[in-house]
Amino acid sequence: MIRKRSLIRRGAAVAVAGTAALVLAACGGSGDSTAGHNGHTATSASASASASQGQHNAADTAFAQGMIPHHRQAVEMADLAPSRAESAEVKKLAEQIKKAQDPEIKALSGWLTSWGEEVPAEGAMYHSAHGAGGMMTAEEMDQLEKASGSAFDTAFMELMIKHHEGAVAMAKTEKAEGAFPGAKKMADAIITSQTTEITQMNDLLGKS
Repeated sequence: MIRKRSLIRRGAAVAVAGTAALVLAACGGSGDSTAGHNGHTATSASASASASQGQHNAADTAFAQGMIPHHRQAVEMADLAPSRAESAEVKKLAEQIKKAQDPEIKALSGWLTSWGEEVPAEGAMYHSAHGAGGMMTAEEMDQLEKASGSAFDTAFMELMIKHHEGAVAMAKTEKAEGAFPGAKKMADAIITSQTTEITQMNDLLGKS
């Protein structure tokens, strides 16, 4: 009789364990499907959702893919200032631009990777449907590299104003048409910071 009871208990325990396993399997299955192509488990599904393909649209992709080469060129221009600029203000401005845009390039690249979208290759030039987005031509970059002293300062600021105006226009498009919260927040920051820098450069050029 005692042995029979223990067998019943053992059978019940196995049944409970089997049910628990089915429940866990069901949870795991739903977690995998929500995680998308990243293959995250149920525990990280909600965390990955904020950067998954379900949270962005075509405007977000266009913004990221356009802004990466745009920022890279601004950093390339800023890298010329320490050895060529005469004005301390221009050197400081160039440093400020590089400090702001390097982390943004990394963030934009990370978003594109998480969305399964292509990250622009190093050296890739950006040409949007609305024009070149203020990007420098190869000739303009060549002229800037050859300039020095006050001539460099003037050329750098005039070209960077044009460059910043292109970035602000791209950021405004993202704010109006994008869906990804991080990209819209970055667009807002670009509009604020680069509009301020445009004003600063116009003041230094005596154009205010």
